[in-house]
Amino acid sequence: MSEPKTTDRPQGTERTMRGVGDALRAWWGGLSRPAQWAVGVPAIVALALLPLFPPPLLDTPGTSFGGVMAQFAMTALIAIGLNVVVGQAGLLDLGYVGFYAVGAYSVGLLTSPNSPWNQTDGGFLNTKWAWLACVPIAILLTAISGLILGTPTLRLRGDYLAIVTLGFGEIVRLLADNLGDITNGSLGLSGIAYPRVGESEDHPGGYFSSGNLGDSESGNLLDRANSGTWWFWIGMALVIVVLVLVGNLERSRVGRAWVAIREDEDAAEMMGVPAFKFKLWAFTIGAAIGGLSGALYAGQVQYINPGVFNIINSMLFLCAVVIGGQGNKLGVIVGAFLVVYLPNRFMSVEVGDQSLGDYKYLFFGLALVVVMIFRPQGLFPVRQRLLAYGRQVYRAVHKPVAAAAPATTGARR
Repeated sequence: MSEPKTTDRPQGTERTMRGVGDALRAWWGGLSRPAQWAVGVPAIVALALLPLFPPPLLDTPGTSFGGVMAQFAMTALIAIGLNVVVGQAGLLDLGYVGFYAVGAYSVGLLTSPNSPWNQTDGGFLNTKWAWLACVPIAILLTAISGLILGTPTLRLRGDYLAIVTLGFGEIVRLLADNLGDITNGSLGLSGIAYPRVGESEDHPGGYFSSGNLGDSESGNLLDRANSGTWWFWIGMALVIVVLVLVGNLERSRVGRAWVAIREDEDAAEMMGVPAFKFKLWAFTIGAAIGGLSGALYAGQVQYINPGVFNIINSMLFLCAVVIGGQGNKLGVIVGAFLVVYLPNRFMSVEVGDQSLGDYKYLFFGLALVVVMIFRPQGLFPVRQRLLAYGRQVYRAVHKPVAAAAPATTGARR
């Protein structure tokens, strides 16, 4: 009797068919937990020191590299929150910038001198800790807005849901523009509170003040860092906290329900998954993370106006998720970095008296077309952990049977 043919591909063939993201994930998954900590902690420290010592190839000549990294941290938060909605639950949200605006205006309305609701001038907020106190308020208000929007609309699917969310984003922007008595209209809100840390003669406004330009010649890392670097550090800390919380959710019953709804909502409901409930969970959690990023943005720039929260920025946030890989937290962070870094990197490159950074929408449109053709799941496609475990079980069971086959055949002879 001839031995049964196995359908397994050779290891080398399987390896060559992987993308960069798959190979990196396989390498990371092969490490033990102590080894992951040994690699991850130095990598985070190196990333934190990157704005202080930017490599020449990565530096952005046209603008502050620390400011670019701070913008990246905020966009990474947005991408993680949008990934919960789009990548995990499969809900197409085109108006996510609306939650970003609600978070920013929550801080602006409570701390700006231009706002009639300012609470830092004799109100319940102290200037030194006003921004920190407003962060949980912004998260709560955006979560409530996501709950209010999601309750009547999440029974819709596909294009209909996309149109509703697109309308929500535009409504928030138009309200901020037209309610001049409250939001100061198109003039915006200035003087927004920020963390008053490290105030001294050298730093009158503290480390987080926009006036802190840093001293690139100083040997003290705290003095060397400009305000953008400080905001990058606090943004990176928030990204790590959000990643831990979202990662735990993905590995729980909630995350499995999101995946089931994303793959086939009707089948998930037939199997007893309350689809509307878990979609509302995803929408509310994603809105809260967007509000956190908006609060971070308002504190950093200390000025907001309705023009920032337009539909184009919402498309860029979605672009970061799609290019990076829907459903993959690492992938969407890489996508956020590309969306923020590349326009700033090419801002100083001019072709025909025109900066290449001005063509960012053209480049990202072309990038989306190329990615959808050659890598439709993104640069770092999500791996279904259940299927991966099933493959491991299959190999563990299959190998002993294949090894025992010759002995059994010889015994029969």
